[in-house]
Amino acid sequence: MRATVIHGPFDIRLETVPDAQIVRPTDAVVRVVASCVCGSDLWPYRGVQPTKHAHRIGHEFVGVVEEVGSQVRGIRPGQFVVAPFSIADNTCVNCRNGVHTSCVQAAWWGAVDHDGVAVDGGQGEYVRVPLADGTLVPMPEHPDDALLPSVLTLSDVMGTGHHAARAAGVGPGSTVVVVGDGAVGLCAVLAARRLGAERIIAMSRHTSRQDVATRFGATDIVAERAGEGVARVKDLLGGIGADSVLECVGTKESMQQALDSTRPGGKVGFVGVPAGGPELPVQQMFSTNVGVNGGVASVRGYIEELAADVWSGAIEPGLVFDLVLPLGEVAEAYAAMDQRRAIKSMLRP
Repeated sequence: MRATVIHGPFDIRLETVPDAQIVRPTDAVVRVVASCVCGSDLWPYRGVQPTKHAHRIGHEFVGVVEEVGSQVRGIRPGQFVVAPFSIADNTCVNCRNGVHTSCVQAAWWGAVDHDGVAVDGGQGEYVRVPLADGTLVPMPEHPDDALLPSVLTLSDVMGTGHHAARAAGVGPGSTVVVVGDGAVGLCAVLAARRLGAERIIAMSRHTSRQDVATRFGATDIVAERAGEGVARVKDLLGGIGADSVLECVGTKESMQQALDSTRPGGKVGFVGVPAGGPELPVQQMFSTNVGVNGGVASVRGYIEELAADVWSGAIEPGLVFDLVLPLGEVAEAYAAMDQRRAIKSMLRP
């Protein structure tokens, strides 16, 4: 079978790899119908995170179950499933507390599990799914081509945007600022609207992304950055900043911009994968009573809730996909996102 392998900075290849197969009785094999490139995949692609050896990559995919192990009870062949970006048993104490990314058996696509067994990456034709009963979430039916992009967002970006909004306490009547106009930031705009925010300011300098943000519910667009951006936000919000700020980038500069844009007593919800040394200014937080909450999103715990709105048509997060390519052009999918020629690239085997 074919799958994506990263060899080093700007070196993404589609290669022939061993076929996915059942290794443990709790495994399933999924035929990938669609996968995609994540903004966090760009950190190793750009060399910000070093690639010590060539390995499989990709952690967002949906598809059809082809085979299950002898101990799999809740997943059956033929089902269309969403695979969240982390592997979990969905039964341990951390999963029951809603933190599936801290599952006692947690593993990550393209890495190794807690026993040192290699785990497939998601950008391939087939994927072996460990802990299939806990990890995979069946959908009501097979989505058509129009619905497929939105269903695919449930594997990561829609749930991650929702996590940012929840962490920042967004609710009816909230004023919200979203820092970051990638797919996660745009989904955070949509999540804030879904949770009842009254005013949503999207910080973006790119027309195509501004357009999606507006469709998702942004009431204002701020193109300025750093101090000028903060000043513009406060000007729009009566001089005090927002109730909730959603940090969806992961750099030192974006975190500081988020903190500076929050009103005294407000909250920052952060989900940007840390890069570039983000830090927390404790003295500023102490002086303003601004809280910071968030981290890696427990997408597995959000899928059923968000899927209901995707299938009903209440939300259409799939609009973040503005480039669809065959798996054979995966190198271009990465390059287009790296060069900001695409918001998010979808791959079809």
